[in-house]
Amino acid sequence: MEHANGTPPPRLLPWSSPDGNPCYLVTDDDGSYLSRLADDLEAVQLATGTDVLGLARKVLDDPASPRTEVRFASLRLAECLTDALRVAESRGLRLPVPDTEDTCVEDEPQ
Repeated sequence: MEHANGTPPPRLLPWSSPDGNPCYLVTDDDGSYLSRLADDLEAVQLATGTDVLGLARKVLDDPASPRTEVRFASLRLAECLTDALRVAESRGLRLPVPDTEDTCVEDEPQ
């Protein structure tokens, strides 16, 4: 997806500013150092989410788990979900917008 002037839209980065605001990268080079760093961090965030989910399931599946362990697992899961949603938003914003003229839509069955 490109803006009217031919430049790609800003990329939402997988980290926030010190103030907690979103950070964006404006570049036309998907292979730049910062782009690769963002790609690598997104991969780490998603892998961490998978690991945390596996560990949290053990705690949450055990009815005898102490409240503090359940709370800790829940907080880590919330952090991982926040990261995963940011990755999904960033990647979704970079998807090309389909050209409606080239899109063939079949008629629905009657």
